[in-house]
Amino acid sequence: MTTTVPAPVAALTHLDVLESEAVHIFREVAGEFETPVILFSGGKDSIVMLRLAQKAFAPAPVPFTLLHVDTGHNFPEVIAYRDRVVAAHGLRLQVASVQDYIDSGKLRERPDGTRNPLQTLPLTEKIQAEKFDAVFGGGRRDEEKARAKERVFSLRDEFSQWDPRRQRPELWNLYNGRHAPGEHVRVFPLSNWTELDVWQYIAREHIQLPRIYFAHQRAVFKRSGMWLTAGDWGGPKDDETVEMRQVRYRTVGDMSCTGAVDSTATTLDAVIAEIAASRLTERGATRADDRLSEAAMEDRKREGYF
Repeated sequence: MTTTVPAPVAALTHLDVLESEAVHIFREVAGEFETPVILFSGGKDSIVMLRLAQKAFAPAPVPFTLLHVDTGHNFPEVIAYRDRVVAAHGLRLQVASVQDYIDSGKLRERPDGTRNPLQTLPLTEKIQAEKFDAVFGGGRRDEEKARAKERVFSLRDEFSQWDPRRQRPELWNLYNGRHAPGEHVRVFPLSNWTELDVWQYIAREHIQLPRIYFAHQRAVFKRSGMWLTAGDWGGPKDDETVEMRQVRYRTVGDMSCTGAVDSTATTLDAVIAEIAASRLTERGATRADDRLSEAAMEDRKREGYF
């Protein structure tokens, strides 16, 4: 008599666990809310978030609209990538334009030229106008201490404002989506991911990214210790010298406040090795808008920011 030995069950990797959690979050939102929307900028976190949404509902299409708050100072490579992805997958994209708000007089340009803080009003008014009751964002807890305070389901009041004291417990991954009329919930499927997890997942899934994330030659100038891209947004000033350097971007936002890092990482493996050795968070190293004060991010989140 012969006995059959069962094949060993493959252990889940940490990426499998993170993916499973995120897919569960997307499906939970689809079951609880009426009009969810995914914030999609063409940056790496929103790209990964979109891939997870596609996995959550395959073979059906993603059932949510995409929303991008366009500052008008975004990197052209990233906007081109955003539009290619939307067209390739037949997705629905809405754009809230900061420039439109400036042209109408609802917003004013800041003296420092950065438009990142100006995204709050277009975002919150778009949420209210479209009655979005769940808004997916790509924020991660490892990025910044204010984001570390936020739950996966983060309640926002009727003015889209965030109150840390209203955060709800999420024991055993049970999410509470209850909200009053006019309120909505920000949802962060990547909360428990790190920057390294994101890049390892991109490598595993063979996800294409804008080339801006890999080392390339670029005309940059130094301001406040960061290499900024020269452009018509307000830089460089007369005393700032433009030079060609080999750089890449760890995070992508408004050109006026997103710094590049010197890098020789031209491949996914090289980027992963570089991040594994880094002791600075991506936002701490490259985002000027987070340096305005110790509580800069938390102040913006209280006003309705991502």
